Amino acid sequence: MRLQDKIAIVVGAGQSPGEGMGNGRAAVLRFVQEGAKVLAVDNNLASAEETAAMARQSGGECAAFEADVTREATLKAMVEAARQRWGRVDILHYNVGLSLAGGDAPLDDFTEAAFDRISTINLRGAIMAAKHVLPAMRAQRSGVIIMISSISALENYPYVAYKATKAGMIAFTQQVAIQNAEFGVRANVILPGLMDTPMAVDTRAKVSGKSRAEVAAARDARVPLRHKMGTAWDVANAALFLASDEANFITGVALPVDGGALVNIN
Repeated sequence: MRLQDKIAIVVGAGQSPGEGMGNGRAAVLRFVQEGAKVLAVDNNLASAEETAAMARQSGGECAAFEADVTREATLKAMVEAARQRWGRVDILHYNVGLSLAGGDAPLDDFTEAAFDRISTINLRGAIMAAKHVLPAMRAQRSGVIIMISSISALENYPYVAYKATKAGMIAFTQQVAIQNAEFGVRANVILPGLMDTPMAVDTRAKVSGKSRAEVAAARDARVPLRHKMGTAWDVANAALFLASDEANFITGVALPVDGGALVNIN
C-alpha cells in the first residue's frame, strides 16, 4: 500500500484500440492496487469508464472523468473535480501522446497541421495540466508530477513532432521540479523505450500495412535486454515508485525504462 490514501489524477487513462494494456490504464490499476484513489481521465469517457471499472474490481476507489487536453478549461475542471471529490490532489500522472496517428512524419513530408495537433496534445496539454494542479500542491506543500516522455527525445528518431515534443517535456518537467522544490512538490519524467502497447504496436501495424506480429518482432529485435519489448506494467511500476514516498528525495529526473536502449546508443 505504497500510495495509501493518496489522491491521483491519471490523464490518458483509457487506451487506443488494439491488443494488450496501455501505459495509462496500467498506471491507474497499479496506483489503485497500492491504495490510491484515482480520477481516471480521458477524452474517450467510455474507455476511461472501462479503466475505472477494472480498478474497482480490485476493491479500489476510482472514478472516470472526461477531459480533452486540447482544451485548457477541461483540465482545470479535472483538477476541481478531484479536489471536490477527495479534498486534495497528491499525484498528477500525464500519459498522453500522439505521433503517427496525428500525421507525424520525417521532415520532408511534415506538415504544419501535424505539428499543431501533436504539439498541442503532447506538450501543451502537459503544461496546462501542470498549471492547474500546481496551486493545490503548493498550498498542500506536497505533491508529485509525473510526465511520460520517450527515449525518442534522445535517440535518432525520424518523426519530427514526437521527438520535439517529448524533448520539450523533459525540459519542462525539469523547470517545474526546480521552481517548485521549495514547496515540497516533486516532478519527474519517465522515458519509455520500445513498449508492447496498443498505441505503439497496433497503430504502427495499421499505418505500415504489416501484421501486428511482424511489427512486434521487429521491435523486439531492437531491444538489448532479452530482445523483448517492455510492457505497460514496466512503465506503471516506474511511475508507482516515483509517486511513492520511496522516491521522496528524487526530483527533476528523466528515468529511462527502455531495456538498455540508451546505454546501447551511448
